[in-house]
Amino acid sequence: MGKLKSVAIYAARGVTLLLAVSIFSFMLASASPIDPETRYRLSHPGASDANVAKMREYWGVDEPPAERYLGWLGGVLRGDWGVSTTYRRPVLEVVGTRFKTSLALMMTAWAFSGLLGFAVGCLMGVFRGRWPDRVIRRFCLLLCSAPTFWIGLVFLAVFAAALGWFPFGLAVPPGVPPDQVTMGQRIHHLILPALTLSFLSFANLALHTREKLGDVFDSDYALFARARGESDASVLLRHGARNALIPATMLHFGSFAELFGGSVFAETIFSYPGLGAAAAAAGMGASDMPLFLGIVMFSACFVFAGNLMANILAQIIDPRTREGVKA
Repeated sequence: MGKLKSVAIYAARGVTLLLAVSIFSFMLASASPIDPETRYRLSHPGASDANVAKMREYWGVDEPPAERYLGWLGGVLRGDWGVSTTYRRPVLEVVGTRFKTSLALMMTAWAFSGLLGFAVGCLMGVFRGRWPDRVIRRFCLLLCSAPTFWIGLVFLAVFAAALGWFPFGLAVPPGVPPDQVTMGQRIHHLILPALTLSFLSFANLALHTREKLGDVFDSDYALFARARGESDASVLLRHGARNALIPATMLHFGSFAELFGGSVFAETIFSYPGLGAAAAAAGMGASDMPLFLGIVMFSACFVFAGNLMANILAQIIDPRTREGVKA
């Protein structure tokens, strides 16, 4: 009964989140100064009044915003997310194709930042107060204040332009047919964007892990363990790692929102044809409202799924976090 209640609560939260996101996003998109008519006239300077009238009727420009929102929401519930005005294809098809490209980038960056961030945080915790901790902590603080696009530009200038180790952009070599692209070439094009994106949450996770380990090392049971002759590394392995792993897991899965937001900058800088680049194109010059709303709704589902997985993993790692279980 308790599990069914938890599932119902999560489902209600998900529906409420998506509804709120859809309303807010639709309001922002409707307030854009570039409406469908303006974009149509800019892309078709010689369009006749009859064609413009058909376009206005198709996009419902003369309808009230509430009526247009309900019509769009009804289409979404039926599986019709509209047609992208930029790519001239159904929104779901564009999102699906672009997400496949972005998934490898985001998951590589997410795994790299999680493993390295937790490891570096544990290293700082063991050497807390000594020179390795001070040096690494200052480097992490510097990364926390550095924007994603700046890191990407530095990587391009150093590793692509100066050293020539990596390509300047794209997901595959230009001019090579997709069926002839090797896995090595894809990985070669993936490394720099993934490193740029991973630095977005790596430093925060490392600093957070360091603080949690500081609480562990200052606890009574850690002092008792050291009094028995255990080293700091032994205390970390036997006591600290598990206590720091739960909040680190929650923080890392909660960083899905930052990961998706950072992919917009990383994919734009490296000309990586993923969902982030499509979101930037849809929300800026193209004013592609159907695609913009589709990507926003998909990203909301993506972030909610990450938070849900974090809660589930936290309950698996520490059963005391389950509802109704007393410590």
